Parts: sequence; structure tokens; C-alpha cells
Amino acid sequence: MTDRYAVIGNPIAHSKSPEIQAAFARQTGQDMSYERLQAPLAGFAATAMRFAREGGRGANVTVPFKLEAFALAQARSARAERAGASNTLAWRGTHWFGDNTDGVGLVRDLTVNVGAALAGRDLLVLGAGGAARGILGPLLAAGPRSLVIGNRTAARAEELARLFAAEGPIAARTFGDLGGRRFDLVIDATSANLTTAGDGDAAALLPWPETIFAPGALAYDLKYAALPTAFLQWARRHGADRAVDGLGMLIEQAAESFLLWRGVRPDTAPAFALFR
Repeated sequence: MTDRYAVIGNPIAHSKSPEIQAAFARQTGQDMSYERLQAPLAGFAATAMRFAREGGRGANVTVPFKLEAFALAQARSARAERAGASNTLAWRGTHWFGDNTDGVGLVRDLTVNVGAALAGRDLLVLGAGGAARGILGPLLAAGPRSLVIGNRTAARAEELARLFAAEGPIAARTFGDLGGRRFDLVIDATSANLTTAGDGDAAALLPWPETIFAPGALAYDLKYAALPTAFLQWARRHGADRAVDGLGMLIEQAAESFLLWRGVRPDTAPAFALFR
């Protein structure tokens, strides 16, 4: 019988996950289906449990439900515990197991696909919400010289810095305090959905200093879009040598989910070819 999987979110129609997972299934010869499930904003847990009762074996979870997926899971991986959120669920017969593949997917995209060096480099993560929390552990494990969390207000950034202080050289700054620093990698993990290419007004609203890029710096947006995001446009205008969106992270974290579900890690190159 074909095993069922899904991506759960709201909204969900835009998700590329079904096409990615279908490509992985074809490549590895797995008998599985993968669908989109839009959960009501107040009904994530009910949607996930109904999917399990109907034979669902696993699910990816996207905004705005990653915290609820973490709470629903009765068992969790260490990386999900560190992130405080789950983007991947696997049904264990009586309960959901929660994992978080975002951070490992990001690091793999950066180091393998983009060719960026992280060890010994200065990193800046913009934003201190759930997206940032999900990537800090794997970034610190890569051995940077420093990692700064930049945020509009200090309190949330300082809280994250305390949570991850034992894992590496991490500090918190407000956006206004970043002016004297330059970074080799700047990651936009904010929730601002400024994704319209050519929207100079949107790019002008970005609140961080224009001097944050070191020579040869890479700008990386966790979001992905058909055209360059406002952040990536802004970064290229203000000194970033390269600017990359989050499609590679999406594909690599999907491969990690597939490994958890099916016990085999697919080659991600065909998925890149499909979407680029």
C-alpha cells in the first residue's frame, strides 16, 4: 500500500514540497504519495491527528505551525528540542515524533551547494524569532569565529544568545548597534515578507546598516521567491558579493525529512535542476 505524507500549513497552495518529495520518491524507488494539507489557524493538532488516523506516515510543517508541531510531538529529536520548534513529524504508531531539519538543511546548502566557508568566519543572523532559533545550533556547530543575532529590540536577541551560549561564540545586538561590524555571511531570518523584485520602496524600509558586509560577503535569505527578494536586492547594492535565496535550504531540509521517513537520503541535485 502506498505510504502517505503531507505538508501542513496555512496558506499552503504555494508550497513546492510535493514536487520535491515526488522527485525524491521517483529517484529512490519509494512507494509513497505526498499532498498539501491546509489546516485551520486554530486547528493544526486536529488536522495532524486526523491525517495520522487516515494512514499518514509523516508530515512537513510550515508556517505558522512549527511551534504547535513541537508541542504536539510526544517524542522529539535533540535538534528539535534545541530549536523549540518542529518542521518534520514522523508517525510512530501511537504518537508523532518531532524533528527539525531547517538548520541542517541550511548548513548543507551553504557549505555544499553554495560553497560558503563557515568555520572561522563572522556570521550575522537578522531576526530573533522562530526561524532564527531553528538555525543557530547547526550554524554554531560549523565553527564560526563569531555569530551575532541582530534584532530590532534587544530582549529577544539576548534571550536567544543566552540559550545558545554553551554552543559557541554568540552575541546579541540591536540593528542600530551593528554599524561598526562587518560580516562574511548575513542571513535574513526576519518575518518581513518583502519579496517583490524591483520594489525599491520595500528595500528602503530594511532597518539594518548599509555597512554590514565584509569584502566577499554572502547574503542569504531564508525565504525563496521566483524573483530576488527585497533583502537580496538591497544586499547586492550595499556590498554583498553573492546573494542567494532559501530554495536550496528548502530542498536540503526536505531531503533530511525524507531520510527520517524512508531511511535513505536522496541526491538533491535533480531537485535543483527541476526548480532552477
